[in-house]
Amino acid sequence: MTRTDGLIDQPRALRDEDQFDVEAVDAWLKDNLEGIEGQPRVEQYAKGASNLTYRLSYPDRDLILRRPPPGTKAKSAHNMVREYQVQRALRPVYPYVPRVLALCRDESVIGSDFYVMERLEGIILREDLPEGLKLEPDQARLLSKTAIDRLIDLHQVDLDQTGLRRLGKGAGYNKRQIEGWSERFRRAKTWNVLPGRMVMRWLAERVPDEVRLCLIHGDYRFDNLVLDVNDPMNIIGVLDWELATIGDPLMDLGNSMAYWVQEDDDKYFKGFRRQPTHVPGMLTRAEVVEYYCDRMDLKPDNWAFYEVYGLFRLAVIAQQIYYRYHKGQTRNPNFQHFWLAVNYLLWRCRRVIKRAD
Repeated sequence: MTRTDGLIDQPRALRDEDQFDVEAVDAWLKDNLEGIEGQPRVEQYAKGASNLTYRLSYPDRDLILRRPPPGTKAKSAHNMVREYQVQRALRPVYPYVPRVLALCRDESVIGSDFYVMERLEGIILREDLPEGLKLEPDQARLLSKTAIDRLIDLHQVDLDQTGLRRLGKGAGYNKRQIEGWSERFRRAKTWNVLPGRMVMRWLAERVPDEVRLCLIHGDYRFDNLVLDVNDPMNIIGVLDWELATIGDPLMDLGNSMAYWVQEDDDKYFKGFRRQPTHVPGMLTRAEVVEYYCDRMDLKPDNWAFYEVYGLFRLAVIAQQIYYRYHKGQTRNPNFQHFWLAVNYLLWRCRRVIKRAD
């Protein structure tokens, strides 16, 4: 395994539609944080399709700013206050959470809530390993296990030490998820995507009780993990807590497995992967589920439900993003062909259902 200076994720210039009043943010930060001097260089991380992430580089401070995207969005989504509060409460017992520094609820500054946090310098894995990073099969296997270990650590957090029990609504989480994501799909549907009625009906008819209730991430995958640049086997950060809540850990695992493209998957699934879980040595989805359930002492006999749920939920997320593009609420060209991914994910759902039944 080797490394070069090009391993660390680099931001780019701001997209026109994602510009904000830098002077207003700079003034607010200097009023609310100590040690902010000079003028910031502002850049944007191009990846990601939900909340917008910017790097503010001051002479002596390196900050990350998070804000919602423009356009129509789900009522409960993109809640900066909630995302900030979750991270602040969780960090003392789960040290992989970046340190949040300040929350702005004054929409007159940039037109929305936003918060800033420390920047973690490290490696973030995207669809392929970055140039200069080579993982031998045994290293890839270890890294994939370590990633699942950090998810297990999260699912075993003592909620009474966090004050975050208030995030949950109690029993019935799984049923609420199926109903909620189904309704979101119906609202965001465009003419060029499949209706998804059979998948939604299949899920609604098979909702299991929660195996337990714990803190879940909601979007746990490699491009939300930060690896130590000097030791990529070491995970130093977990990012993007927008969807964190109290729920069923197997639902969280199902969400993660929807992104876990493996080496023997078809070229279409590989074509829109978000993480390099296809490289030799990485655990397969079946191996991840077995490893996770063994460590969590769970024995699900209905894994197909969680697998279909994860794929369907990802289809809905992609469709909500495509809907914004379809309606002209964003001009980001990365979203232009998301409808193809939606149809493919619905097809995968039906394939899992056919095998399960």
